[in-house]
Amino acid sequence: MAIRLHFWGADQTVTGSSHHLECAGQNILLDCGLFQGRRQDAAQINAHLALSPEQLVGKVAPGLNAVVLSHAHIDHSGDLPLLAKQGYRGPIYTTPSTIDLCLPMLKDSAHIQEGDAEFINRRRGRRKSIGVPPGSAPVEPLYDQDDAAQVSQLFRPVKLHTPQLLAGSTKDAGFTMTSTNAGHMLGSTNVLLEAAENGQTVRLLFSGDVGRKNLPIIKDPDPAPPADYLIMESTYGDRLHAPIAGVKEKLAGLVKSVLGRGGHIIVPAFAVERTQQLVLMLHQMIEAKEIPEFPIFVDSPLASAVTDVFKKHTEDWDPEACAFYSKGEDAFGWNRLRYTATVEESKGLNNLHMPYMVISASGMCEAGRILHHLQNGIEDPRNLILITGYQAPNTLGSKLVARAQEVNIFGEPLRVRAQIESIDALSGHADQQELLDWMAPVAPTLKKVFLVHGELDAMTVLKGKIEERYKLEVVCPKRGDRFEVS
Repeated sequence: MAIRLHFWGADQTVTGSSHHLECAGQNILLDCGLFQGRRQDAAQINAHLALSPEQLVGKVAPGLNAVVLSHAHIDHSGDLPLLAKQGYRGPIYTTPSTIDLCLPMLKDSAHIQEGDAEFINRRRGRRKSIGVPPGSAPVEPLYDQDDAAQVSQLFRPVKLHTPQLLAGSTKDAGFTMTSTNAGHMLGSTNVLLEAAENGQTVRLLFSGDVGRKNLPIIKDPDPAPPADYLIMESTYGDRLHAPIAGVKEKLAGLVKSVLGRGGHIIVPAFAVERTQQLVLMLHQMIEAKEIPEFPIFVDSPLASAVTDVFKKHTEDWDPEACAFYSKGEDAFGWNRLRYTATVEESKGLNNLHMPYMVISASGMCEAGRILHHLQNGIEDPRNLILITGYQAPNTLGSKLVARAQEVNIFGEPLRVRAQIESIDALSGHADQQELLDWMAPVAPTLKKVFLVHGELDAMTVLKGKIEERYKLEVVCPKRGDRFEVS
């Protein structure tokens, strides 16, 4: 028997996770994420799924039987509405927390897709003479909010550590999945797939995104279970994180410095996980009088909706976060914090002439309200722009981290005079050593490792480390590569 692997996304890059697996006539997708990068590249890549529209609806073999989603981040889930748009109506298996996170996140992603299409069409109307043939059809969004609503009906909850037979499969032919906690974000999982055919079974472990020990709020990752093959992320395969223990000290120093000079702290932060982690840490620091009380705003409707999901799923919290809950305290909405709801409230922050912090999405500065705050604050040297997560190449966030002297925001060139700082230790991705340690329990049973979700340089370094430490064959597939394993 054999499993046929078709790598379709997050291959020698860090976004757009998507892998097609086939065994015993059954076909599944592992993740269906959005590629994030240059607008033209992203539009082309995101519009083409691993299977054709005819396959998605079963008109042409092989049809798609099921989707397995590792977690809710948009680079893993964000192309799911396109599946629905193209006719897929099968199940999407994932954890209850991930389902509750995906509902607002995919709706928000659809809103962004609609807004991007509207913006491009408006610009085309103003610049008809530049590269747009007369009579060209308007740009259509990749998908819309109706598609996001449709895909929300397809989710099927799966409990951790509980085998789940996938649609179309039997115990003797097809796929059974078992999820374990990945420790990367609320509801994130590693997925063990057991593929059966002709009385034989092959075990393939998909890491999803591997988390880290001692991150705020979420539980530590489970050890990797035994498997024959491993598909593993490699985002930080070429580097080590600073110790998490030093984050509060650095954050406190930055906050006090900016407050002292009367500036604003602008924090691009992912609406899921990073925002909640920062809010909890700030709460703890003010309670401990490590920083003074000052106005803090979370300016993201999505972050507000996501925070409600966090409050609902206390079963996924770590002991530190549960300690707040057990004392009757609200870790994410205490009276020092304000969640802005309307556009008017968001715009009003730009008129505040006092020190404050605003935490807003998106984390890579590619869309959303954060762009308006950057536009209004990036040229003021009193201000601080605090980067708190990984920045994919060619994003605005990556240009800020690289200390670009000038950037474009909404087509306007702006001088970067604000202070730029990064706190990498909060990353939800395991670093090189943490990845090597996570895979240690499964290494003795492995026949081969496939590295995904990383830039080629990071993959290459990690590949060498795995080969040296575990004496395993390691492959770094490109988009479209196919393999057969047995």
